[in-house]
Amino acid sequence: MDIPYTVEPRPDTGLFNAKVGIWLFLASEVMLFGALFSSYILLRVGAAPGAWPHGLLNVWLGMTNTIVLIVSSITVVMAWASLKMKDFGKFKMYQTVTLLCAVAFLCIKSYEYHDKFIHYEVDINPGAVVHFEDGKDVTIKAGDSVDGHLIERSADKVVIHGHIVNQAEASAVTHAWQESEIKEQEITIKQADVKFMENYGPWHNTYTAIYFTLTGLHALHVIGGALVIGFIWGPGAGMWKTDPERYTNRVEVSGLFWHFVDLVWIFLFPVLYLL
Repeated sequence: MDIPYTVEPRPDTGLFNAKVGIWLFLASEVMLFGALFSSYILLRVGAAPGAWPHGLLNVWLGMTNTIVLIVSSITVVMAWASLKMKDFGKFKMYQTVTLLCAVAFLCIKSYEYHDKFIHYEVDINPGAVVHFEDGKDVTIKAGDSVDGHLIERSADKVVIHGHIVNQAEASAVTHAWQESEIKEQEITIKQADVKFMENYGPWHNTYTAIYFTLTGLHALHVIGGALVIGFIWGPGAGMWKTDPERYTNRVEVSGLFWHFVDLVWIFLFPVLYLL
Protein backbone atom coordinates (compact mmCIF):
# COMPACT_ATOMS: atom_id res chain seq x y z
CA MET A 1 0.00 0.00 0.00
CA ASP A 2 1.45 3.34 -1.06
CA ILE A 3 1.62 6.22 1.39
CA PRO A 4 -0.42 9.12 -0.06
CA TYR A 5 0.91 12.61 -0.61
CA THR A 6 4.61 11.66 -0.70
CA VAL A 7 4.89 13.54 -3.98
CA GLU A 8 1.61 15.28 -4.76
CA PRO A 9 0.39 18.11 -2.45
CA ARG A 10 -2.13 17.40 0.28
CA PRO A 11 -5.53 19.02 -0.38
CA ASP A 12 -5.69 20.55 3.11
CA THR A 13 -2.23 22.15 3.31
CA GLY A 14 -1.12 22.33 -0.32
CA LEU A 15 2.16 20.67 0.71
CA PHE A 16 3.42 17.09 0.44
CA ASN A 17 3.82 15.09 3.66
CA ALA A 18 7.53 15.60 4.23
CA LYS A 19 7.25 19.35 3.77
CA VAL A 20 4.47 19.57 6.34
CA GLY A 21 6.61 17.52 8.69
CA ILE A 22 9.74 19.62 8.29
CA TRP A 23 7.85 22.89 8.84
CA LEU A 24 6.31 21.52 12.05
CA PHE A 25 9.75 20.32 13.17
CA LEU A 26 11.34 23.69 12.39
CA ALA A 27 8.59 25.44 14.37
CA SER A 28 9.61 23.40 17.42
CA GLU A 29 13.25 24.25 16.75
CA VAL A 30 12.43 27.97 16.65
CA MET A 31 10.90 27.64 20.12
CA LEU A 32 13.98 25.78 21.40
CA PHE A 33 16.53 28.28 20.10
CA GLY A 34 14.19 31.19 20.90
CA ALA A 35 14.19 30.17 24.56
CA LEU A 36 17.99 29.92 24.60
CA PHE A 37 18.42 33.28 22.85
CA SER A 38 16.00 34.90 25.31
CA SER A 39 17.96 33.43 28.22
CA TYR A 40 21.20 34.79 26.81
CA ILE A 41 19.78 38.28 26.30
CA LEU A 42 18.31 38.41 29.82
CA LEU A 43 21.63 37.28 31.34
CA ARG A 44 23.58 39.74 29.20
CA VAL A 45 21.33 42.71 30.04
CA GLY A 46 21.27 41.80 33.73
CA ALA A 47 25.06 41.52 34.09
CA ALA A 48 26.81 44.22 36.12
CA PRO A 49 29.00 46.68 34.14
CA GLY A 50 32.34 45.05 33.40
CA ALA A 51 31.18 41.63 34.59
CA TRP A 52 30.32 40.29 31.12
CA PRO A 53 33.41 38.94 29.28
CA HIS A 54 34.49 40.55 26.01
CA GLY A 55 37.01 39.49 23.41
CA LEU A 56 37.10 35.82 24.38
CA LEU A 57 36.17 34.71 20.87
CA ASN A 58 38.03 35.19 17.60
CA VAL A 59 35.80 37.41 15.45
CA TRP A 60 37.62 36.49 12.21
CA LEU A 61 37.05 32.77 12.78
CA GLY A 62 33.39 33.44 13.55
CA MET A 63 33.09 35.53 10.39
CA THR A 64 34.79 32.79 8.35
CA ASN A 65 32.29 30.25 9.64
CA THR A 66 29.45 32.63 8.76
CA ILE A 67 30.72 32.89 5.17
CA VAL A 68 31.16 29.10 5.00
CA LEU A 69 27.53 28.50 6.01
CA ILE A 70 26.20 31.18 3.63
CA VAL A 71 28.09 29.49 0.76
CA SER A 72 26.62 26.13 1.80
CA SER A 73 23.12 27.59 1.72
CA ILE A 74 23.70 28.74 -1.85
CA THR A 75 25.01 25.33 -2.94
CA VAL A 76 22.01 23.59 -1.34
CA VAL A 77 19.67 25.72 -3.45
CA MET A 78 21.78 25.14 -6.55
CA ALA A 79 21.71 21.37 -5.92
CA TRP A 80 17.91 21.35 -5.66
CA ALA A 81 17.61 23.54 -8.79
CA SER A 82 19.92 21.13 -10.66
CA LEU A 83 17.58 18.23 -9.91
CA LYS A 84 14.63 20.29 -11.14
CA MET A 85 16.57 20.70 -14.40
CA LYS A 86 17.31 16.92 -14.45
CA ASP A 87 21.06 17.51 -14.09
CA PHE A 88 22.12 14.89 -11.54
CA GLY A 89 25.83 15.51 -12.09
CA LYS A 90 25.59 19.14 -11.02
CA PHE A 91 23.47 18.12 -8.04
CA LYS A 92 26.26 15.83 -6.87
CA MET A 93 28.83 18.56 -7.36
CA TYR A 94 26.90 21.23 -5.43
CA GLN A 95 26.06 18.89 -2.54
CA THR A 96 29.71 17.86 -2.36
CA VAL A 97 30.56 21.51 -1.78
CA THR A 98 27.81 21.68 0.86
CA LEU A 99 29.28 18.72 2.72
CA LEU A 100 32.79 20.19 2.50
CA CYS A 101 31.44 23.43 3.95
CA ALA A 102 29.88 21.49 6.84
CA VAL A 103 33.22 19.78 7.54
CA ALA A 104 35.04 23.13 7.35
CA PHE A 105 32.57 24.70 9.78
CA LEU A 106 32.99 21.88 12.28
CA CYS A 107 36.80 21.96 12.01
CA ILE A 108 36.86 25.71 12.72
CA LYS A 109 34.42 25.29 15.62
CA SER A 110 36.55 22.45 17.04
CA TYR A 111 39.61 24.71 16.88
CA GLU A 112 37.71 27.41 18.75
CA TYR A 113 36.63 24.94 21.43
CA HIS A 114 40.22 23.74 21.84
CA ASP A 115 41.33 27.35 22.19
CA LYS A 116 38.94 27.87 25.09
CA PHE A 117 40.16 24.72 26.86
CA ILE A 118 43.76 26.00 26.87
CA HIS A 119 42.74 29.56 27.78
CA TYR A 120 43.08 30.10 31.55
CA GLU A 121 42.23 32.63 34.21
CA VAL A 122 44.82 32.49 37.02
CA ASP A 123 44.24 34.06 40.44
CA ILE A 124 47.51 34.88 42.19
CA ASN A 125 48.34 35.71 45.81
CA PRO A 126 48.59 39.50 46.32
CA GLY A 127 52.18 40.59 46.70
CA ALA A 128 53.52 37.76 44.52
CA VAL A 129 55.96 38.68 41.76
CA VAL A 130 55.44 37.44 38.19
CA HIS A 131 58.08 37.56 35.48
CA PHE A 132 57.40 38.83 31.94
CA GLU A 133 59.31 37.59 28.91
CA ASP A 134 60.68 41.10 28.26
CA GLY A 135 62.52 40.85 31.60
CA LYS A 136 60.10 42.95 33.62
CA ASP A 137 58.93 41.77 37.08
CA VAL A 138 55.50 42.88 38.29
CA THR A 139 54.08 42.68 41.80
CA ILE A 140 50.50 41.45 41.83
CA LYS A 141 47.95 43.66 43.58
CA ALA A 142 44.81 42.49 45.34
CA GLY A 143 42.11 41.65 42.80
CA ASP A 144 44.56 41.19 39.90
CA SER A 145 44.70 37.99 37.87
CA VAL A 146 46.48 36.67 34.81
CA ASP A 147 44.48 35.81 31.71
CA GLY A 148 45.87 33.94 28.71
CA HIS A 149 46.76 30.68 27.04
CA LEU A 150 48.65 27.99 28.91
CA ILE A 151 52.16 27.42 27.57
CA GLU A 152 53.63 25.27 30.34
CA ARG A 153 52.57 23.91 33.70
CA SER A 154 54.95 22.09 36.02
CA ALA A 155 55.37 21.45 39.73
CA ASP A 156 57.16 24.75 40.30
CA LYS A 157 55.82 27.18 37.68
CA VAL A 158 53.02 28.11 35.31
CA VAL A 159 53.73 29.92 32.04
CA ILE A 160 50.85 31.83 30.45
CA HIS A 161 50.83 33.83 27.21
CA GLY A 162 48.54 36.65 28.17
CA HIS A 163 48.25 39.74 30.32
CA ILE A 164 47.48 40.91 33.84
CA VAL A 165 43.81 41.76 34.40
CA ASN A 166 43.04 44.57 36.79
CA GLN A 167 39.41 44.44 37.89
CA ALA A 168 39.00 48.23 37.73
CA GLU A 169 40.44 48.40 34.21
CA ALA A 170 38.43 45.33 33.14
CA SER A 171 35.18 47.07 34.05
CA ALA A 172 36.01 49.74 31.45
CA VAL A 173 36.18 47.14 28.67
CA THR A 174 32.73 46.97 27.14
CA HIS A 175 33.47 45.83 23.56
CA ALA A 176 35.49 43.02 22.01
CA TRP A 177 37.75 45.38 20.04
CA GLN A 178 39.02 46.95 23.27
CA GLU A 179 40.15 43.54 24.54
CA SER A 180 41.87 42.74 21.24
CA GLU A 181 44.12 45.84 21.59
CA ILE A 182 45.69 44.60 24.85
CA LYS A 183 49.31 43.50 24.38
CA GLU A 184 50.08 39.95 25.48
CA GLN A 185 53.36 38.17 26.28
CA GLU A 186 54.62 35.17 28.21
CA ILE A 187 54.22 35.49 31.98
CA THR A 188 55.96 33.08 34.38
CA ILE A 189 54.22 32.49 37.71
CA LYS A 190 55.51 30.43 40.63
CA GLN A 191 53.16 27.52 41.25
CA ALA A 192 53.19 28.35 44.99
CA ASP A 193 51.73 31.80 44.22
CA VAL A 194 48.74 30.41 42.27
CA LYS A 195 45.54 30.52 44.31
CA PHE A 196 43.24 29.21 41.61
CA MET A 197 43.35 28.59 37.89
CA GLU A 198 40.65 27.36 35.55
CA ASN A 199 40.19 27.21 31.80
CA TYR A 200 37.31 28.80 29.91
CA GLY A 201 35.28 25.62 29.61
CA PRO A 202 31.48 25.57 30.06
CA TRP A 203 31.95 25.51 33.85
CA HIS A 204 33.97 28.74 34.06
CA ASN A 205 31.22 31.37 34.10
CA THR A 206 27.74 32.17 32.84
CA TYR A 207 29.00 33.39 29.47
CA THR A 208 31.00 30.26 28.65
CA ALA A 209 28.12 28.06 29.87
CA ILE A 210 25.62 29.58 27.47
CA TYR A 211 28.24 29.92 24.70
CA PHE A 212 28.98 26.19 24.75
CA THR A 213 25.26 25.36 25.09
CA LEU A 214 24.21 27.46 22.10
CA THR A 215 27.11 26.63 19.80
CA GLY A 216 27.22 22.97 20.87
CA LEU A 217 23.53 22.53 20.13
CA HIS A 218 23.99 24.30 16.81
CA ALA A 219 26.99 22.10 15.95
CA LEU A 220 24.86 18.99 16.61
CA HIS A 221 22.33 20.37 14.12
CA VAL A 222 25.13 20.87 11.56
CA ILE A 223 26.26 17.27 12.08
CA GLY A 224 22.69 15.97 11.80
CA GLY A 225 21.99 18.01 8.67
CA ALA A 226 25.26 16.93 7.06
CA LEU A 227 24.50 13.26 7.78
CA VAL A 228 21.07 13.53 6.12
CA ILE A 229 22.46 15.41 3.11
CA GLY A 230 25.30 12.90 2.90
CA PHE A 231 22.89 9.95 2.95
CA ILE A 232 20.74 11.46 0.20
CA TRP A 233 23.88 12.31 -1.76
CA GLY A 234 25.37 8.80 -1.42
CA PRO A 235 23.52 5.64 -0.29
CA GLY A 236 20.07 7.15 -0.91
CA ALA A 237 20.83 8.42 -4.41
CA GLY A 238 19.35 5.30 -6.03
CA MET A 239 15.85 6.79 -5.64
CA TRP A 240 16.73 9.32 -8.36
CA LYS A 241 16.41 6.47 -10.91
CA THR A 242 13.20 4.95 -9.51
CA ASP A 243 11.28 7.98 -8.22
CA PRO A 244 13.04 11.24 -9.20
CA GLU A 245 10.24 13.56 -8.04
CA ARG A 246 10.19 12.08 -4.55
CA TYR A 247 14.01 12.21 -4.46
CA THR A 248 13.91 15.90 -5.37
CA ASN A 249 11.41 16.48 -2.57
CA ARG A 250 13.81 14.85 -0.11
CA VAL A 251 16.56 17.18 -1.24
CA GLU A 252 14.23 20.16 -0.81
CA VAL A 253 13.25 19.10 2.73
CA SER A 254 16.86 18.55 3.79
CA GLY A 255 17.67 21.94 2.28
CA LEU A 256 14.99 23.64 4.38
CA PHE A 257 16.57 22.19 7.51
CA TRP A 258 20.00 23.34 6.36
CA HIS A 259 18.74 26.89 5.78
CA PHE A 260 17.39 26.90 9.34
CA VAL A 261 20.79 25.81 10.66
CA ASP A 262 22.42 28.65 8.72
CA LEU A 263 19.85 31.17 9.96
CA VAL A 264 20.50 30.22 13.59
CA TRP A 265 24.22 30.83 13.11
CA ILE A 266 23.59 34.23 11.52
CA PHE A 267 21.89 35.21 14.79
CA LEU A 268 24.53 33.50 16.95
CA PHE A 269 27.53 35.21 15.36
CA PRO A 270 26.75 38.84 16.23
CA VAL A 271 25.26 37.99 19.61
CA LEU A 272 28.20 35.91 20.83
CA TYR A 273 31.14 37.42 18.96
CA LEU A 274 30.37 41.11 18.49
CA LEU A 275 28.17 42.34 21.35
